[in-house]
Amino acid sequence: MKKISPSDPCWCGSGIKYKTCHFKQDNTVRNLTKKGYKAPPRDIHKNKKDIEAIKKAGDITRWLLDNVGELVKAGTKTIEINDWVDAKTREMGGIPAPLNYHGFPKSVCTSINNCVCHGIPGDTELKDGDIVNIDVTTILDGYFADASRMYYVGEPSEDAKRICEVTKDLLQAGMDVVKPYEPVNVIGDTIEKLAKENGYSVVRALTGHGVGFEFHEEPAIYHFKDKMKGMIMVPGMVFTIE
Repeated sequence: MKKISPSDPCWCGSGIKYKTCHFKQDNTVRNLTKKGYKAPPRDIHKNKKDIEAIKKAGDITRWLLDNVGELVKAGTKTIEINDWVDAKTREMGGIPAPLNYHGFPKSVCTSINNCVCHGIPGDTELKDGDIVNIDVTTILDGYFADASRMYYVGEPSEDAKRICEVTKDLLQAGMDVVKPYEPVNVIGDTIEKLAKENGYSVVRALTGHGVGFEFHEEPAIYHFKDKMKGMIMVPGMVFTIE
């Protein structure tokens, strides 16, 4: 990597001199890497323009999740949810990212009950008592915004309600420890500890991930304790905790 002098334009493309832009941040990260932590690659860094563009894509994703709940009722086929999300995404100028992603055949993921994630919409009808996760990713002007939400179908069992409520608390706990110059590991450490305290385990085959320029970027965000020293969180990183 070419060395940048303090008076050179910053590598991030801001047009500001390096010494007044990312110089201090890079030094902090460099010192942490000497302790064994991983520096975030510069190609996942988002500037203010990028973050505003991601927010606009996120506005569509959030609107879809706010309104798709009207379809979540007994008798609705998951393909109806898919078709609604696809149509509304395109009406708002977006593209549904899951469609044809590595061969995925639909525009949204619908995961019912014990399906962990990435359920494929089809002729399955929702039943009273189900819980269903709807996972939406929107592409707008080349930027990705990924989020999911759990929904109750009618009146689920107390066990079903509790796992949803505890998981929501775990998500918030993971969000609460996100701060600059902490390793991403603190997220998984926090989530798994609280999950165990509530009598649950954590799925290890699923992670959160970076988002913005691509569907799935670095870093991987584990939801369990990782003994390795992870990547350092810095301003300009955008990721999901799923």
